[in-house]
Amino acid sequence: MDWPGGDWLRAAQQLRDDGQPGVLVTVAEVRGHAPREAGAKMVVSRDRIWGSVGGGNLEATAVARARELIESEAAEPEMHEAQLNPHARNEHGRQCCGGVVRLLLEPLAVRPVIALFGLGHVGYELARILSRLPVRLLLVDSRPEQLDRVRLADVIDGTADVGIYRTLLGEQVLEQLPRGAHVVIMTHDHAEDFALCDAALRLPQPLGGIGLIGSSAKWTRFQAQLADAGHSPETIARITCPIGQPGITGKDPAVIAVAVAAALLHAVPASQRATAATGLPREPKGRGSDWTVFVPADPPQERRRSDEGRSCLKGGPEASGTTEREGAASKGARRRAGEAR
Repeated sequence: MDWPGGDWLRAAQQLRDDGQPGVLVTVAEVRGHAPREAGAKMVVSRDRIWGSVGGGNLEATAVARARELIESEAAEPEMHEAQLNPHARNEHGRQCCGGVVRLLLEPLAVRPVIALFGLGHVGYELARILSRLPVRLLLVDSRPEQLDRVRLADVIDGTADVGIYRTLLGEQVLEQLPRGAHVVIMTHDHAEDFALCDAALRLPQPLGGIGLIGSSAKWTRFQAQLADAGHSPETIARITCPIGQPGITGKDPAVIAVAVAAALLHAVPASQRATAATGLPREPKGRGSDWTVFVPADPPQERRRSDEGRSCLKGGPEASGTTEREGAASKGARRRAGEAR
């Protein structure tokens, strides 16, 4: 449904919050008579319109071109001139206002999505770095204290659009990720890490990348377990482990975070980060989508594969904790145990 009188600024912000592309169309110049004044704006998405730049052929042509820009993932703005006279050859009918209108079409880029599972020592340092970049940063942990607002104050205050997800089942967040999202797995529990790897490889939507923190020994064990769970070698190879930019060495959490952030910058094209950096004014920090605490509903019983993935590592010698299924009163919630990295 189109909203000709809709608030274009709110519409553009909503598209950004939803991770959907759009185009901002502005009447840049008017010479002579025209249906709208200079400065009039309209936002176009794949299937909706907010605001108006004048209707008729002028607007229909602008909408069609805007959607071509969306489909081609164009990043550069364009200027278009329209003659509003009965002699002009138009595709969508005549407009006889008599003037000339120039329209500026500016693509509204979708910010790259980085989902970070585990906010221990390394995860926190990585979140601090990534929060300074023009990305959508999703922070996921099963431990409420790791997502404390005071602890994450400097993360929330960055450039990134930050979403906070407190959940015992990170797989539910995985299922909601858009195509091309980058996933970094570094929880406090090897069983949880494995379940997330298993779930990430089963997603129907392609991801931009899957990174897993850990040693070569841990990855060797995970590869065997993933193969036992039915994944092919080609599928397993989609996971990168160990993670981090080669040449940056050290075990300090901040050093590891720098190495991982550097590797992510290589994975996210510079052009995508640059276009995502330009955009709309944000809501004040601590409001709206910048501070979102999401507690998913109880998982459906049909999702057995991730449970099996967790049980593969339960009680193993390398696991940093255990995974248990509680009674019916807890409706299937799992307890995690183990020390934070």
